[in-house]
Amino acid sequence: MAGTTTRSRWIALQGAANVRDLGGLPLRDGGATASGVLMRADNLQGLTARDVSRLVGDLGVRAVVDLRTEVEVELEGPGPLVAEDRVEIHHRSLMPEVGARTDLALDGTLPWQGREFENDRGESGAVQAYLSYLLDRPDSVVGALRDIAYASGGVVVHCAAGKDRTGMVCALALELVGVERAAVIADYVATGERLEPLLARLRASPTYAADLEGRSPESHRPRAEAMSRTLELVDERHGGAAGWLAAHGFEAADAGALRQRLVDGRPSR
Repeated sequence: MAGTTTRSRWIALQGAANVRDLGGLPLRDGGATASGVLMRADNLQGLTARDVSRLVGDLGVRAVVDLRTEVEVELEGPGPLVAEDRVEIHHRSLMPEVGARTDLALDGTLPWQGREFENDRGESGAVQAYLSYLLDRPDSVVGALRDIAYASGGVVVHCAAGKDRTGMVCALALELVGVERAAVIADYVATGERLEPLLARLRASPTYAADLEGRSPESHRPRAEAMSRTLELVDERHGGAAGWLAAHGFEAADAGALRQRLVDGRPSR
């Protein structure tokens, strides 16, 4: 498989453990994605002043797509990048937070705690979760990809661990612009390389620590078969990422803008 190695794409920060550039990934028709355009990360709450300077000054980050819920943002805080005038923050929760299907409790319970999925009961829990993002919050998924497509500089997409919610949004973006399926899945699995420091960060947070109790580190490891099966089902049911996105309002112009950003590395406007 052509393209850069995962090792060369990691971005070392003091206040985040799972940050990497999605540049250098091989395209099906040749070439590779542009570097410095789309980055993925775990929670950015702990960024140091040096980290902020690295992201905003050195790497040219101009937008953050925060996939956390309102409860998570309230409990953890918005993070130091909100103080940066050069950076736009877009909140795009992938969990249902309003209306009859809400999982958001008034006492601050995290939306996924005690949740039972109503979709695809024959699939693994990870696949059910990933498909639920498409079912529950297509508005946020489409919004996140538009944020990436029309940003004036680099974009960081993140959630808490940078694995599941971030993994699904990034996978759809990469699929749409023509990254090889094997490379999309390999990037998803790469979070496993940072599992130990990532879990240490989450255990240190009162927000997430209880969710990790009694579970082995291996239970959190991203499995290739989970993303592979999810994308296979999106192919079968919707004609792939392009079909699903088009059906939910992501127009041809949006798709073109995303390709221009991720493949050509140029601002779309």
